[in-house]
Amino acid sequence: MSTALYRRYRPESFAELIGQAHVTDPLMAALRGDRVNHAYLFSGPRGCGKTTSARILARCLNCAEGPTDTPCGTCPSCVELSRQGGGSLDVVEIDAASHNGVDDARDLRERAVFAPARDRFKIFILDEAHMVTPQGFNALLKIVEEPPPHVKFIFATTEPEKVIGTIRSRTHHYPFRLVPPAQLLEYVEQLAASENVTIEAGVMPLVVRAGGGSVRDTLSLLDQLIAGSDADTVTYERAVALLGYTHGALLDDVVTALAMQDAAAAFQAVDRVIQTGQDPRRFVDDLLERLRDLIVVQATSDGASSVLRGIPQDDLERMHTQAAHFGPAQLSRAADIVNRALTEMTGATSPRLHLELMTARLLVPAADEPARGALARVEVLERRVGVDGPVPTAQPAAPAATPATAATPAPAANPAPAVDQAPQAAAPAPAATPVAPVPAPAQASEPAAADADATPAPDNTPAPVAAPVDIERMRQSWPAILDRIQKLKMSSWTVIYTALPAELNDDVLTLVFTNESDAAAFKQRGNPADTVSEHVRQAILGELGLKVKFLVRVDAARAPRSETPAAAPAEPAADPEPSPAPRPEPDPQPTHAPEPSARSAEPTRPAEPARAPQASAPAASVTEWAVAAIPGASAPASADAPPLDDEPPPADDDLEPEPERAPAAPPPPSVPHPAEASGRQRYGEAVVRELLGARFIAEEPIAPVVVPQETPPDPEGL
Repeated sequence: MSTALYRRYRPESFAELIGQAHVTDPLMAALRGDRVNHAYLFSGPRGCGKTTSARILARCLNCAEGPTDTPCGTCPSCVELSRQGGGSLDVVEIDAASHNGVDDARDLRERAVFAPARDRFKIFILDEAHMVTPQGFNALLKIVEEPPPHVKFIFATTEPEKVIGTIRSRTHHYPFRLVPPAQLLEYVEQLAASENVTIEAGVMPLVVRAGGGSVRDTLSLLDQLIAGSDADTVTYERAVALLGYTHGALLDDVVTALAMQDAAAAFQAVDRVIQTGQDPRRFVDDLLERLRDLIVVQATSDGASSVLRGIPQDDLERMHTQAAHFGPAQLSRAADIVNRALTEMTGATSPRLHLELMTARLLVPAADEPARGALARVEVLERRVGVDGPVPTAQPAAPAATPATAATPAPAANPAPAVDQAPQAAAPAPAATPVAPVPAPAQASEPAAADADATPAPDNTPAPVAAPVDIERMRQSWPAILDRIQKLKMSSWTVIYTALPAELNDDVLTLVFTNESDAAAFKQRGNPADTVSEHVRQAILGELGLKVKFLVRVDAARAPRSETPAAAPAEPAADPEPSPAPRPEPDPQPTHAPEPSARSAEPTRPAEPARAPQASAPAASVTEWAVAAIPGASAPASADAPPLDDEPPPADDDLEPEPERAPAAPPPPSVPHPAEASGRQRYGEAVVRELLGARFIAEEPIAPVVVPQETPPDPEGL
């Protein structure tokens, strides 16, 4: 027969007690200064040293050389209270679970009045004091409040809140805590060396983890492993099987399958967990522990051994390899999913179902919420293309010399959240490639090729100097800028595509809109990273490398009038010839007089076939028209107004085309829409007019119906 480890190695002095310095130091100071109280309350989790400390305090008080903070260990009192001792008559240990009534409290009170048989004090240790009933505590209240000088009380309990307040207020309360894993690991390694037992690598961390900070529980598990081992060697396989933990090889298989997105291997590992009879909840707990270790290894790199104590060096190297296949967002997201599954599996009737669903969520980042799932997918793409870390930090921001090179540092220049920047930075090559024809394609393609090539060939020719950005270059690049805006967000393109750049003073760009609604939509505030102005700013920065500010103007001459069709401004803007001379005023006629002829001329309008190709033309045709309308044949823009302001607004009756350009019958006058009559335009109406060449139904001429008024009959017959 052998004695249990926790009994053989029970501490006999405060110096041997581990992990409770916050309790032992004040007690030793009170013993040295002879300031010992008459009653103490020791509380804390099981196995952390409450009863042991009560016995040590009794030895210190009744030592022949005491009271002292270090018992001599040779006097009769110290020997009787040691590990091999049988106990002392003057130190009475009472199990409060079986002595918790009023009669037991009366008996203790009667015994307390007698003097000690041999030692200095008569000490009563009440273990599991929370089991005493309120009536029993009330019966002890008087003796605990005013005990005889030779009586000391020590209450030990795991639930101090169940001790009535009148007792707690008359004691010195010392809360004990669980022992930290590092101290407990070092302690059990010393005990194993004292027992001459060989422990394989990886066993001690499992024992400490299973002990949960309780010294007695940890020593009991270690004693069980030693007793069940052969040739005084505790193997890792036997420890894993006995303690119920998941084998490290199985955890490695699961982590590798998650890193490689191998669904077949992951679900095979889950099936092995079920087929071997392992608890699914314990497996999820072990997987969460492994993900935590990987996060620590990835964050601390070479310093992981100082945080993950007790893990062998080869296991740490394997964790470094596994952590290299994950990104920080992936590991954090995986740990959150596993932790959520561990919570949901509490009391679940089908743990295997929860385990398999957890595995499916780990393998599919798109099943997560948009921000976390998108960031995880971006990290997967970065590893596939060979990017070691996030693009904004891995690639230094270069000065914006060309449109292609200016597209890379755009996320860093924009103070947008990191989650919104990561999807744009994941594919820098498409952003750097011009998507619309620009006047100088060679300047944009060469930097893009230089960015794509990791090892550029040596070139002795000097690098081309970027041309300064002025209003002419801005106008030439405006079609490419519009294409970038269209790729960023279609709704922003529908607002900005009819606007034209008018002036550029340093970094202040003046934009001219055709109507108030588009200008208001451009100036609308919201999310700083998702407004129309921010999309335009990003497109200009990516195309020209210039970060601009905006001034917004509305061209009153190009705004829709009550009698002017929507496509009318496009024709005089493209024709540099002067406007025809004004015609003489027509004779005043009733408003309904020309309507019959207007309706007869409606099916043969010559202007509609000319605009028919624009109905299927892409957005690039509109942008090319915008470029042709500004530079070239038209007069240069002044400092006060955009080029289109030089054209006079058409007269109210100037609706038919010029004779030399379209010799056909004039179109009928249109009926103004109620929104146009009030000078306002609906959102998107400019897009319909410019892109499709269409008109609204309310603009079709409708002949007013003249109802003849009947002459009332003459009552007198006149």
